[in-house]
Amino acid sequence: MSFSLEAGASVGRLQAALPLDALENRILLCHALGLSRVGLITQSERVLTGAEAQALAALVQRRLDGEPIAYIVGEREFFGLPFKVSPAVLIPRPDTELIVELAIERLPQDGRMLDMGTGSGAIAVACARSRKDAHVTALDVSEDALAIAGANAAANGARVRFLRSDWFGALEAERFELIASNPPYIASHDAHLSQGDLRFEPAGALTDHADGLSALRAIVDGAPAHLAPGGWLLLEHGYDQAEAVRALLAARGFQEVQSWRDLPGIERVSGARLP
Repeated sequence: MSFSLEAGASVGRLQAALPLDALENRILLCHALGLSRVGLITQSERVLTGAEAQALAALVQRRLDGEPIAYIVGEREFFGLPFKVSPAVLIPRPDTELIVELAIERLPQDGRMLDMGTGSGAIAVACARSRKDAHVTALDVSEDALAIAGANAAANGARVRFLRSDWFGALEAERFELIASNPPYIASHDAHLSQGDLRFEPAGALTDHADGLSALRAIVDGAPAHLAPGGWLLLEHGYDQAEAVRALLAARGFQEVQSWRDLPGIERVSGARLP
């Protein structure tokens, strides 16, 4: 059964009556009517036209069908910055802010940083905005993702060099003081891939179509050839993969191998230094 609205309802009444949670009701109302949060309050008595009611109903129906709210409105905030998103890229999540914080802390003055599999550009752009001195490079194999990442860098005033590359393929002998990555790490058999927002996100950015560790292995294996001595490698991974990633880092000869917990207390990022 499709969701519908009739003209004549006020903004204030709709904010409480729409069938989503309060935050999503507000986001879709603001998006459909071109209002800010303040405008939603000051124009609470505004009555929707027929065209506005139809447009809002279509947005609500998309959400009821499971489409992520970020794809519906085309934007998601990350690290205090607005990021354009589409089904070509993953939706930036608060969990990933941890790897940004760690990278900012460990990148030396005027350091070179590489973000691998940049997607929307969230990690690279957030780091470049916070560290104006840094020389940030971001790569992705997807041209569509690179177009979105480039737009996000421009919109946020971030200086980032973008490269199309299948992992280290396009880098030749270039080296960096820090490499960060949030690669595909969900195993192909994981039931979460067919649930919630993940159903709508690009499968190639979520899963390696194997055991969840193949992309992480490739990055750990190739990183020493592209890190400066003493450089850091930081990897975001799944909730249950920290021990496996630490083992990969140790086996490749990295030092100071460790993991860091996100706000919910999950080991979300593991990393180490090149000797």
